[in-house]
Amino acid sequence: MDKITAYLNKHTNPPVFLISGTVVIALVILGVVLPNGFNSVANTILGGITHYFGWLYVFSTAFFVVFVIWIASSRWGNLKLGPDDAEEEFDTWSWVSMMFTCGMGIGLVYYGVSEPVMLFKNPPVGTGGTEHAATVAMNYTFFHWCLQPWAIYIVLGLSLGYFTYRRGLPLKPAAAFYPLIGDRIYGPIGHGVDILAVFGTLFGLATSIGLGANQIAAGLHTLFGIPPGIVTELLIIVVVEMLAITSVMLGVDAGIRRLSVINMWLAIGLALFVFIVGPTLYMLSTLMTDTGYYLENFVQTSLNLWTSGKGQQFQNAWTLFYWGWWISWSPFVGLFVARISYGYTIRKFILGTLLIPSGASIVWFIIFGRSALHSLLNGGDKALQSASAPQAIFILMNQLPVPEIISIIAGFLAIIVVTLFFATSSDSGSLVVDVLTNGGDPDPIWQQKAFWAIMEGVVAAVLLTAGAVSGGNPLSALQTAAVTTGLPFCIILLVMCVSLIKALNEETIGTDRALSKSRQSPVSAK
Repeated sequence: MDKITAYLNKHTNPPVFLISGTVVIALVILGVVLPNGFNSVANTILGGITHYFGWLYVFSTAFFVVFVIWIASSRWGNLKLGPDDAEEEFDTWSWVSMMFTCGMGIGLVYYGVSEPVMLFKNPPVGTGGTEHAATVAMNYTFFHWCLQPWAIYIVLGLSLGYFTYRRGLPLKPAAAFYPLIGDRIYGPIGHGVDILAVFGTLFGLATSIGLGANQIAAGLHTLFGIPPGIVTELLIIVVVEMLAITSVMLGVDAGIRRLSVINMWLAIGLALFVFIVGPTLYMLSTLMTDTGYYLENFVQTSLNLWTSGKGQQFQNAWTLFYWGWWISWSPFVGLFVARISYGYTIRKFILGTLLIPSGASIVWFIIFGRSALHSLLNGGDKALQSASAPQAIFILMNQLPVPEIISIIAGFLAIIVVTLFFATSSDSGSLVVDVLTNGGDPDPIWQQKAFWAIMEGVVAAVLLTAGAVSGGNPLSALQTAAVTTGLPFCIILLVMCVSLIKALNEETIGTDRALSKSRQSPVSAK
């Protein structure tokens, strides 16, 4: 027993590791034993959150965009995440690749065709199936995937990068509250914040894993006739998690960075193929029109809160789900982006994290979403209209004006891209949970890496199974868990903004007055 205690004290933060591990295992067991009850309770909680706290999600996400832009344009923008002489640990391309693939890679492939098509058929306002409905569909797709989610990630990522690399505090969410509660970040309050971050990361990541498994299964069925279903999806989770575990064991540079860069090039290749063989001129013209419409209506779209009718149903099913999902993911993406951003200035960190992924997402949705809408608006094959979300991208590939063998190869490339996005989200998520549960050490021991990498796959598998057994959409339990865990962390992020401003106000640029004597670099932190 003494050896076990010493081991836990040395390699973990025992309260966070033990409580998080115990509760997660208990939820897994509950999901296995009582899947119907588990799903019912989760949906009841979800209904309460969207009814009573939808306004908080809408306000907070809009506020985060304004907040990070203000920080970037302030005098603090020249400060570095690290000492004043710090150099960037990763080059810009590697940095962007890791940030993008961990941030929302699977979701872009999953919803790249399906979301514009579904919103085109049933827009929140107006009649579906028209050119205006297509514009509204693209507007809300951009709204859900561009500035708001990345602003959410920046709030946590900037706070952790600043307090870890410039103030010498541990790489964990609780550290961001040091200006407000001092050394109590190492006590129960800090542990509570970190435990919530673990839950948010696991359930947010489980949602992405579920989406990935669902889409890979649909692709295998479309291309090779392999029967889809929960068994196929569970087997896919096992196979891809083995790849993710291998990647996370190799570390950030040797494993996660290389896999992310490879994945980015393959995703770019897939997008270029569709751009070239698809309705290229139409994409170019709608790129300008849709982006302009999105920016012109940004404030109204961001602050609009429907209280009844079709608009409220849309907002609960789409917008509030996304905001809860992104917020629940913020500990994962924010901590990971902070981990890879040593040496970046605050301004470069914010603008790079906010604008590059948002711009890439707009281009992605124009290429895939507008290609599908062009087909529907011009009387093309209506199979896209009735396609399920995971099938939509493969049906689009089949409709491109190329020989059948080329469309099959493109579809197979899409499966590879989804698989690698799946793996890169999983391996970076495992690393984040490792760091959260060991007290902020950016280089966890292999046993802990393996434990959490396996656990995240188990959580996704159990929630998928619970959804399937309960008779509903297997992904509904995953989505419900994501939105539920996002609520408490939304409040944490708002308080984190106050703490960050308090710390930045103490800074005197060009002096060491506000810098900790125990400043760390990624090397010394290990």
